[in-house]
Parts: sequence; C-alpha cells; structure tokens
Amino acid sequence: MWFCRSNPDFVKHPFIYALVFFATVLSVANCARKGTPSGGPIDSIAPVMVTANPSYLTTDFKSKKIKLSFDEYVKFKDLNKQLIVSPPMEQAPLIRPVGTASKTISIEIMDSLKKNTTYALHFGNSIVDNNEGNPLEGFKYVFSTGSYVDSLRLNGTVSHAFEQKMKNNTSLMLYEMDRLYHDSIVYKEKPDYVASTLDTTHFELTNIKAGTYQLIALNEQRKNYLFDPKQDQIAFVKDPIELPTKNSYHLRLFSEIQAFKIRRPLENKIGKIIFGYEGVLRPIKIQLVSKTPPEFKSFVSLEKDKDSLNYWYTPLENDSLQFRVTGQDLDTLFTVQLRTSKKDSLTLKALSARILHRRDTFALESNIPIESVNSSQIKLFEKDSLPIDFSARLDASKLQLSLDFQRKPEEHYSVEMLPNALVDFFGNSHDTLQYNIKTLSEEAYGTIEMTVGGILKYPLLAELYTEKKGLIERQSSTGNKRFVFDRLIPDTYLFRVIEDTNRNGKWDPGNFLKKQVPEKVHHFGQKIKLRANWTVNEVFECAPLETVETNLEKDSLF
Repeated sequence: MWFCRSNPDFVKHPFIYALVFFATVLSVANCARKGTPSGGPIDSIAPVMVTANPSYLTTDFKSKKIKLSFDEYVKFKDLNKQLIVSPPMEQAPLIRPVGTASKTISIEIMDSLKKNTTYALHFGNSIVDNNEGNPLEGFKYVFSTGSYVDSLRLNGTVSHAFEQKMKNNTSLMLYEMDRLYHDSIVYKEKPDYVASTLDTTHFELTNIKAGTYQLIALNEQRKNYLFDPKQDQIAFVKDPIELPTKNSYHLRLFSEIQAFKIRRPLENKIGKIIFGYEGVLRPIKIQLVSKTPPEFKSFVSLEKDKDSLNYWYTPLENDSLQFRVTGQDLDTLFTVQLRTSKKDSLTLKALSARILHRRDTFALESNIPIESVNSSQIKLFEKDSLPIDFSARLDASKLQLSLDFQRKPEEHYSVEMLPNALVDFFGNSHDTLQYNIKTLSEEAYGTIEMTVGGILKYPLLAELYTEKKGLIERQSSTGNKRFVFDRLIPDTYLFRVIEDTNRNGKWDPGNFLKKQVPEKVHHFGQKIKLRANWTVNEVFECAPLETVETNLEKDSLF
C-alpha cells in the first residue's frame, strides 16, 4: 500500500496501521451509503381486472354470486360512499372482503332482480391497490337479466340554485314516465336508475334503455332515494327527457318552501312565550283566551334570524295560559304551562363598533321591547362637546332604536343615554350609558361599478355581498345594465344577478309538484378585492343556465 512505501516505519507500528485501515473502510462505507438504491420508482399504475365470473356484460343473468379477479392485491376505500347500484336494490349486495387486501372480490346478490333489466354496480374510485392506494377509477360491473345490455347514457352537472358553494354526493334519479308514473312517485318509490356526483359536480347515468324519463337530483339526508321536502334539496328538469338524446343537463338544487305551520308555544322567561313556526310567516293573530286583569298588556315581535314569534305580556298569577291562534286556514288552541322563574333584565347593545361607517346608522339593540323613548334624556355631542340635533326612531319590533343625525367625515361623537331615556315593556330602565364613535374620511371608502351583459330576463336584482357579512346591498333594474355600489368598506366582495321572474323583489326557489323551477341566479366568478379610495370596474357576461348539446358516445367497458 502507498503508505508503506512512502513511510517504511508504518510496519513497525501496527496500531497506526490498524487506524488507517479502519478509516479507509469507513470512508468507502460512507461513499457506498450515498449511492444506496431507493427501491425503484413509486408504483403509480392502477390495478386491472383480469377476469369476471359471470363475465362483464353477461346477459340472461341468473347467478347470485359474482367473482372479480385482479392482477394485484386490492382493497376498498370509502366503499359505502362510492358504491352505487342502478337500478337500486332493496337489499344492498354483500361485498367481500372488507378491511383486508385480496386479489379477488366477491359480490353476493341479496335481492331478487327485475326481469329484462340491465344492472350496473358503480364502484366509483373505491377499489385501490394495496401498496400505494392507486384507484381503479370509475370501475363498474354490468350485467343484464334480459337478452341484451342497455347502453344509453345521460350526463350533466349539478349546482346550487342560489348559493355559489356546492355540496358533494348528490343523487341523480331517473324515473321512466310510463303508465305507472305519477308526480308523487318521488316521495314513495325508488327510481329506475340512479347515479351520484360523488366528490364532483358532474354526473353520468349509464346503461339506460330507450324511453321517456323524469330526471331529478336530490341532496338527501338519509340516502334512500326518496324525497323528503323537510330535509332534502331537490332539482329537476321541467320537461320529459326522450332517450337517446345528445343533450347534457344542468340541474339546480333548492329547498322547497314548506307550508306554514305554527308550533306548540313554550314559555321562555317570565313574561315571554315563544311561538315557533315552519315555512313562510303568514299574517296570524295570537289571542290570549285566559282571563286577564284590566292593566294587562301584551306585544308580539318577530325574533331576529329565527323562525319564531315572541309574545310579551305583563306577568300573571296563573299556572297556565290558553291561546287561540287564527289566520288563513288556521284556528288552533294552545295551552302553555307557566313554570319558569327566569326573568330578563334590560340590556342595550350598540350595533356599530367604535367606527360609524358611511353606510351605517348608530343603533342600539334591546333584548326586551322598548315601550317609550324620552329623547330629552339622550345627548349627542361632537368632540368639542357641542350638542347635535338628532331624531330617534324605534323599529316595528320595538327592539332597535336608531339615531339619525348629520355627521361629518373624520369626526368624533359621543352618545349619552341618561336613566329613563328608554323604558322597556316591563317598566324597567337603565343606568347612564356612554358610547363613543368616530367617522372616517371620504377616501377611506371605495366604489364597485358592475356592467351586466348576456341573455337575461328582466327585472333583475343585483346583489353585492361578502362571505362573512352576507348581503351588503340589493339593487333592482327593469332594463339598466350598470350597477354602482359606493361608500364601501375595503373588503373582498361577491356579486350575483337574480332574474326576478315574479317581480317580488327577492329570489324564489321552485316547487316540484307545481313544476316551478327556481329563479335563475348568475354568480360573478371572481372575488372583487376593493381597497380604500378605489373604484373597481367589472363586466359580467352572464352565461345561460340551460340544457346544452354534447356529443355522447356508446358506453365504454369501464
């Protein structure tokens, strides 16, 4: 070795020789570790079905068991969510193995099968290989109990009729409109064909026979392919669909407005009873039938952001109260047991923070209806303690007091509420309250100008909103295409246009039995970021929300 030749004394020192030898070995080992193989490329190839018994697309199917073999070990992922059997079976097929990997999958049919019917078991992406989890995408097994396999298809997309966000796993249902068909069938019987959007907004119904059909989408709670109007969202194509077709359909989900129904009232606090209701509130009259003293008084207010009415009354020495609720097609008696000892005290909350923006009005919200307002006990000052004139306004619910006054930009104000400025329904007042607010400069706000185009039906409702605060402003138009929203706080805004078909100034959902589709809503696809002292100009070309043509090919193998 080189060190022996260059330094003969090494042979006289075996210890030094050993150290050098081991250092050389370690150096070589380190170099070797740097080049250690990583095990080869990661497997990215999906498993392949090798054989099926009975074979894929079998006709005159009579078997109760199916065996599928694959080229590698496979397992299931989210099988319960992914598996769709069309037409649906009363008893789901028994599929094994669950929880372990295998090269074979067995399917046991637990239900009786219809005659001359093509069945498709859609596994979605639930079959994955055991090592890397590569999915066998869109896999299905198809067979027919008749002499041929139906191969027609129908596809499209699903969206929410009003909201921009969309829920997954929407069920698509196809009913054959034969002599047995009736509109109420969606509440009682399962469809002839089903599919699911799974984790997308697209759908495809396959292996359908020629005929006339009703197409429905359900975002359902129980996943039983039956429409429950109280829980489920529905979408439908208004006209019958003739298959085969080259059309692709866009369905818009909505919740039907429920028929008005008053719920049994409940005592909430001393002097307060809550009447809950379902559906859209109709004019009703709540009358206390129980005997009352001469000084008795009552007041009804609508609970904010809740489907309920509050019945306020001066407390009585009764164990129960009897009410009669009347209205259109309504005449009901209720008895309310009085058991609570809880009592509310008056609290007032300023709706505006310390900054009073250009679009805001200084307002106080009360938890108990305000019976009287004494404006002489309310003081409004500028920063130099100069008094300012104002007008006090109580809303219909008597739960919100607004102060209107002429305000200046970049100014400080203080509001002083002396005792007895406000007296609530029960005769209680408050201590002295102080609120300090300020206004910002004109340059602190921005403007959004939106020009709307496309094929639209007037009148229109143009709505500007944010994800957190909801609706900021709504403007209506019978022909104008330009909408201006000014005095806006810097924020990220969203914009939509509603075709107000029935001219009632709001968006209306549909109704399946009445064959009413929801009013069309067009969402501007981008978020609008507004900064202070900016004017943002946008153009929105609304696309039609209609059936579109597409080129459909014959059904493929998998």
